[in-house]
Amino acid sequence: MPTERLIVSADRLAVQLRRLAHQLVERHGDFEHTVLLGLQNGGAPVARRLQALLAEGLATAPRLGLLDATFHRDDFRRRPLAGPPAAHATSLDFALENQRVVLVDDVLFTGRTVRAALDALLTYGRPAAVDLLVLVDRRHRRDLPIEATYVGLALDTRPNEDVRVRWAGEKEATEDGIFLIA
Repeated sequence: MPTERLIVSADRLAVQLRRLAHQLVERHGDFEHTVLLGLQNGGAPVARRLQALLAEGLATAPRLGLLDATFHRDDFRRRPLAGPPAAHATSLDFALENQRVVLVDDVLFTGRTVRAALDALLTYGRPAAVDLLVLVDRRHRRDLPIEATYVGLALDTRPNEDVRVRWAGEKEATEDGIFLIA
């Protein structure tokens, strides 16, 4: 049976998010030409929290969109048949043309989700640039040459381990945290 160990507490996770928000402001200023784009499903809550933190220090909150890349994955047809894939809504109420896009996800592992997200993103327009922000970069077994611009925690993991980010109030979680499952 898998064991679960807390590796980042709620307090430490809040510090990581605030640090990432500061790094974004240093690079993107007032976000006039920059948008946050949370990857469904794990990146959406991260992007929402970053938007709230950024709104505290900026005149206006950065624009936030949500992107689903389910049907752009290269392993879409290789997954075991356990019913239809769990696709989520894409929500973009702004144009991406000539905008700097910050793709936001919870965990970077093989790079395949990010590759799929880039494919999906380009169906909505041609951004001026794309950065990647992740809470956890697992640094192990990257299948594609994908590297995050902003990283909350770099973590070396074993092949049999998994990393999960949990948010209080979502999926029976009682508090925020990052967990190692082995």
